[in-house]
Amino acid sequence: MNPIIENLTGMNALSDQVVAMDLLISAKSGVRNYAMAVTEAGTPEIKEILTRHLTEALDMHEQISLYMEEKGWYHAWDTNEQINLDLNNINTALNLPTL
Repeated sequence: MNPIIENLTGMNALSDQVVAMDLLISAKSGVRNYAMAVTEAGTPEIKEILTRHLTEALDMHEQISLYMEEKGWYHAWDTNEQINLDLNNINTALNLPTL
């Protein structure tokens, strides 16, 4: 989106939030995929490598989660608050002016 339009509509912060949430979802997918791969590893060497990658993916997920929590974009431990945030984001997206 054009930076001027982002500032006028207040979407600049929401754009960062959307990118962070997409990264978090991708990190979760990576953790899940590595965990499954570890259980399917054919040799101890491959299992060790995949386990190391799994640990790194878990660390990345934690860093993204903490960043989003600090920004107020993610409430992993408060479901009601997360639902309210999601509903606000939905309403914001639905009320965006069309160009």
